[in-house]
Amino acid sequence: MLHSVRVSHVIAVLLAGISMSVPASAQNAAAQDGAPQQPPSAQSAADLRAEVERLRREFETVRDTYGARLSSLEAKIAVIEGAAQPAPVAPLPAAPPTPTAPATPPTEAPVPATQQAGAGVQVPPGAAGAGGPAGSLPVYGNVTALSKIFNPDMAVIGNFIGAAGKNDINPASAFRLNEAEMSFQAIVDPYARADFFLSASPEGLEIEEGFITFPTLPGGLLMKVGKMKAQFGKVNTMHSHVLPWVDTPLPMVNLLGGDEGLNDSGISVSKLILNPFLFLEATGEVYNGDNTLFKSHTRSDLAYVGRLRGYRDVTEGTNVDLGTSFTYGHNDAGPDFTTKVFGVDATVRYRPLRRAIYRRFIGRTELFWSRRQQEPVQANAFGAYVSGEYQFAQRWFAGARYDWSDRAKDPSLRDKAGSLLLTYWPSEFGQIRGQFRRTAYAEGVNANELLFQFLFSIGAHGAHVF
Repeated sequence: MLHSVRVSHVIAVLLAGISMSVPASAQNAAAQDGAPQQPPSAQSAADLRAEVERLRREFETVRDTYGARLSSLEAKIAVIEGAAQPAPVAPLPAAPPTPTAPATPPTEAPVPATQQAGAGVQVPPGAAGAGGPAGSLPVYGNVTALSKIFNPDMAVIGNFIGAAGKNDINPASAFRLNEAEMSFQAIVDPYARADFFLSASPEGLEIEEGFITFPTLPGGLLMKVGKMKAQFGKVNTMHSHVLPWVDTPLPMVNLLGGDEGLNDSGISVSKLILNPFLFLEATGEVYNGDNTLFKSHTRSDLAYVGRLRGYRDVTEGTNVDLGTSFTYGHNDAGPDFTTKVFGVDATVRYRPLRRAIYRRFIGRTELFWSRRQQEPVQANAFGAYVSGEYQFAQRWFAGARYDWSDRAKDPSLRDKAGSLLLTYWPSEFGQIRGQFRRTAYAEGVNANELLFQFLFSIGAHGAHVF
């Protein structure tokens, strides 16, 4: 309405100016002639009337134009004001009108739009103040992050291996996607977490590991139930993409049943032994007893694993990890024959804090003693490996390994191998590794091979055991 008043004032001022301009024009014309005023002639009167008529038409045109514009603006204002208020709802004809109760202020503050969209979570009562956060806390990720809160962390790791050279005893393909590991990991509830690892290979799809962990049992115990890698030594607990080599050492192949080692369904219980000297953990496990090393002939033919591990920081950049392991179970020689394997492992890590991303060294060794009952006599075999890995640049590692092992069923046959390695890490999600391996088999055959490996990972893959 303010616009309407202003336009009316403008039109009135314009009309007054036009009315005053007509006599002023006549007076100026008479003054310019210098002659006394004479009564206007009929022609002069006709001209004035024409001028007045023209001015009237112009005025009406201006008035109509501004009036139309004013009406348009008022209509737009009415539409805007009407959209801000809900339209009244007419009562039903059959029902009497219900009186509207006076509006009351809400008792609780409305939820912020950012929280509704999943962008923030309100600070709990009592947590704000004293320099702490206030208002809403951020939820990192997109607006659909909260909708994925019940989904596990998922990842896929590809392990592509190639080989060149000659090996008549254990030949390998020139190119091979050796494994694609899929992991699913999540917290089940406040008392447990679940981990699943599926392995897809040219041989098929299998469950590499699938177990639930209870970390807060009475007595400070930690229990795992499911299918898992046995806690025997160091290499046996590692997945293939964590190994610092393309292959696995000979003692794993000859004395623990193959590349995958001890992997079975069972129950594992571990406990920390508190002391002032070092981290000390004891683990006891019982398994179904049917894998590449053991053979279960009856339900009671179970396999057992025990391990004692100690860890201590020597300096701020150096630590030592020592362990001893034992496993027992029935073998494939018959229901009355068993196999026992003893193991000792040691790991030394050096990583100077001031150059942690450029320099590090890891030295490993494991020793295995196998006692296999069979006809005609028990077979006592031994195997070991020694390896070192040194980081000489931010993304480059060089390593070497020497391993030797008797055959579990025929200790008179001993294999030996030596390897040189070079590894490049383009990022934390990929590795490129080359390995030259020379193997001297017990049959008197030597194999010289160049192995290379591409590792690539997508998704959120949890950390492995240190």
